[in-house]
Amino acid sequence: MTMIHLKTCVRFFIPGFLLILFLFESCSPTRKVMVAPIREEGADYLFSKLKEKELKFNWFSARFSAEYTNNGKNNSFSGQIRIRKDSLIWISLTPMLGIEAVRVMISQDSVKLINRLNNTYFIGDYEYVNRFLNTNIDYDILQAIMLGNDLQFYENGKFRASVDRGDYKLSTSARHKLKKYVHNNQDTLKIFIQNIWLDPQNFKITHAEVKEIRRDNIKLESNYGTFEMVSGQLFPKEMNYIIWAENTIKVQTSFSRIVIDLPQQFPFKIPASYELVK
Repeated sequence: MTMIHLKTCVRFFIPGFLLILFLFESCSPTRKVMVAPIREEGADYLFSKLKEKELKFNWFSARFSAEYTNNGKNNSFSGQIRIRKDSLIWISLTPMLGIEAVRVMISQDSVKLINRLNNTYFIGDYEYVNRFLNTNIDYDILQAIMLGNDLQFYENGKFRASVDRGDYKLSTSARHKLKKYVHNNQDTLKIFIQNIWLDPQNFKITHAEVKEIRRDNIKLESNYGTFEMVSGQLFPKEMNYIIWAENTIKVQTSFSRIVIDLPQQFPFKIPASYELVK
């Protein structure tokens, strides 16, 4: 290499190298600030902030639009959702034609569905939902992921805290349901591996993963974004879900007309002419 070429390489290499060092050093203080409370107070600090900032409500209602993908097939629909905390989830699904196609009522121990497209209805338990979604969820998990909250009624004391890609991360390898909220023997089998990512500014959940220890090939993933203030609380108006299983299911959801703590009605009347599906 000639002296001219060497000088040219040095002239371009050194500024680039210094720029990389500058960027690295500029990120380092931020990371140190994030790590400091973890070292001082541990995972309890992050978990307390998570609980402090999650959505507080007794009643919830909103409209939504969604894109659903299953086994390579795409569907679009809109609808309404209403929730009475820890009690009922009511969902009305409407295709783009604007006429209700499906109405769903979910309680702590039952799932009811009216299908107006083929004049049928279903009344059953979570086995139906889990068979359809190829997963293993209950009411508490469903309510949490629909609102971007942490799981309720599950153990809190076994989390590990870290910093991951600019977010806080909470991880646990064995989260059991609390005994007083176990409804049947199946509930006792649910031991979850869970990862939660928190925004370092507002401590809202941005990403979460849940999978059952005995079913390594199935994972439920949720992503939350576009946080906006609703009744004095931050709420993610964009939610994306992925169920990683034999058939991967993806749902992209956008919320609007969000109302918190206005009492709601949950109409669910099955027409006499409808046929029960078993």
